[in-house]
Amino acid sequence: MGESITEGTIIDWLVAEGDVFNEEDTLLEVATDKVDNEVPAPCSGTLVKVLFHAKDVVPVGEVIAILEASGVAKTDRLKEEPLNEGVGTPKTVKARKPSNQPVFATASSGENSHFFSPLILSIAKEHHISFEELGRIPATGKEGRLRKSDVMNYIADGRPYKFQVPNVAQDPTAYRIPQLNLDKGSGKIIEMDRMRQMIADHMVYSKHTSPHVTAYVEADLTEMVQWRNENKVAFQEQYGERLTFTPLFVEAVAKAVKDFPMINVSVDGANIIVKDDINIGMATALPNGNLIVPVVKNADQKELKQVASEVNFLANKARENKLNGDDIKGSTFTISNVGTFGSLMGTPIINQPEVAILALGIIKKRPEVITTEKGDEIAIRSMMYLSLSFDHRVVDGYLGGSFLRRVADYFEKFNTNRTL
Repeated sequence: MGESITEGTIIDWLVAEGDVFNEEDTLLEVATDKVDNEVPAPCSGTLVKVLFHAKDVVPVGEVIAILEASGVAKTDRLKEEPLNEGVGTPKTVKARKPSNQPVFATASSGENSHFFSPLILSIAKEHHISFEELGRIPATGKEGRLRKSDVMNYIADGRPYKFQVPNVAQDPTAYRIPQLNLDKGSGKIIEMDRMRQMIADHMVYSKHTSPHVTAYVEADLTEMVQWRNENKVAFQEQYGERLTFTPLFVEAVAKAVKDFPMINVSVDGANIIVKDDINIGMATALPNGNLIVPVVKNADQKELKQVASEVNFLANKARENKLNGDDIKGSTFTISNVGTFGSLMGTPIINQPEVAILALGIIKKRPEVITTEKGDEIAIRSMMYLSLSFDHRVVDGYLGGSFLRRVADYFEKFNTNRTL
């Protein structure tokens, strides 16, 4: 169901007890506070028994139905082979025939026994993580089971338990968060919903992980504003899409990212992963006030009309709370248009595992000194402040400042002669 999701609500079963289905057929729809998901059949078979029904709220990891398989499930297609050649003695995972029980692999060490799902095994094999190391990762799942989020967070933290380390005395000079008994005041108590808790966790994690640095520039958007105002009606008549500023921003940012590929990376321990795709995330407010980041995939490869269509489509789905998992996956760089709230500028928190995020302030008319053929003159110009928060582990001031300036240059040097 996604990172940090602990439970979901069954919307509806699309297959009834006794019905036969094929592999990849949608069995049911599940909703979380973030998105709605269709759950595909892992193999062909028959739905024997439904254990939870529509509108039931079910914890992640709970068995919701019993299937009688008539073919081999994808998760069961594991050949007998070593999990890895990493630390410790490699264990063997044997393929199991389909049954009415979930498939897990068991690894024992002394008196301890650990259960790993096929998804966990797949991630472990990809990252060369041994059974012994998996067993040392703190697990938050039901009955001590390891969840995907546990493993991904562990990898993002640099795999601190890669080697077994004996217990040592705590460093007395190490910094510890003081436990202060602060007076938080009194008043109406509002419990955070699950999505707000996830946002809070994500923001705290980002500040803890990445040393944030913020750079600022301002840009003259007069030419862009004029072109958009002159063409927005014709654009909608020709393509049936509204022409907001967001597609123009996404287009320019994608160009700048292409110019500076090291801004389009993520960090994996001591490695830097330079992304092949340029996927621009757009921080978007939901009707309930929470924030979500739908993604324009391969933004650098699309024409303006395509970008506008996707931006409008995703914005409408966000307003209607109908975004699905694919709509919010794969972002490599995020923009946050704080100007839509009337803010002059902002200092956004990096959307992990990205290494930078761009904030765009309000477009405001003000008198500016410009150079013309007659010399310096004062004119009314449409100005905007831009800010870039970046991860100083891998993005230094030169790269961050150069990229930000390039975005501003694309805004200022907008081609007013371009045709629809």
